[in-house]
Amino acid sequence: MALTKVLITVKTYPTISTKYEELVCTAGFREDGTWIRIYPIPFRKKSYNEQYKKYDWIEIDLVKNKSDFRPESYRPVSLENEIKITGHIDTARNWHERKNLCLGKVYYNITELVAEAKNKNICTSLAVFKPSEIIDFIAEPDEREWNKKKLARLEAERRQMNLFKQPENPFDVVRKLPYKFRFIFKDSQGKESKMMIEDWETGQLYWNCFDKYQDEKKAIADVRKKYFDDFAKTKDLYFYLGTTQLHHYTSRNPFMIIGTFSPQKEIQMALF
Repeated sequence: MALTKVLITVKTYPTISTKYEELVCTAGFREDGTWIRIYPIPFRKKSYNEQYKKYDWIEIDLVKNKSDFRPESYRPVSLENEIKITGHIDTARNWHERKNLCLGKVYYNITELVAEAKNKNICTSLAVFKPSEIIDFIAEPDEREWNKKKLARLEAERRQMNLFKQPENPFDVVRKLPYKFRFIFKDSQGKESKMMIEDWETGQLYWNCFDKYQDEKKAIADVRKKYFDDFAKTKDLYFYLGTTQLHHYTSRNPFMIIGTFSPQKEIQMALF
């Protein structure tokens, strides 16, 4: 069994599925700097020792996901297989080691990236992108509850399983985000895009702020403060972009933001 070594850089906010219950899309880089997507992983059901953080190195037994045409997509051989955490890359020297591995190929032109995604000989579905200007960061209302039919099926399946093993709370699923968060930005050609961010950290920040204030407007304001006032203005901000399998070939722009890369801006010293 040859394990695949992956530097985790992306963990999306969990969704629910009647097939696998609660799912997280994970992506990152192999040691040679190429992208890989790992899906599905029932992350919150993994043991504490297997619950990897961003920029952890993991080793996992993977095979190509044949139900997904995107070349970067792999799946665990078994959802029961152990995930080994073997190391971590920290932020020393302003993310020096992270930059070396993660910024090997950076896109600046969104039109070129989308064309590469739609080209079936290339089919790029994961990318690092550098916006030339951040215009805004907004929150738009979304459905407030998970799909009731999916929840009912999950409850029925869990009850059936619980006849044979220790019972568990049938509704122990992650809270549904009531808003979609989006960046509005320009690329190197001045083309403007509005793109949703699906990063788990964004959703978790919203809930942390909501739990603190019990006020949605204040929670949204704090999320915007981090991603617009802090990240967009003080950080050397890059986006990790990814497509969804369903919309990869059909959407005008199939990419969404699945993570951020945010070292401090480097101060350029004048020579004279």
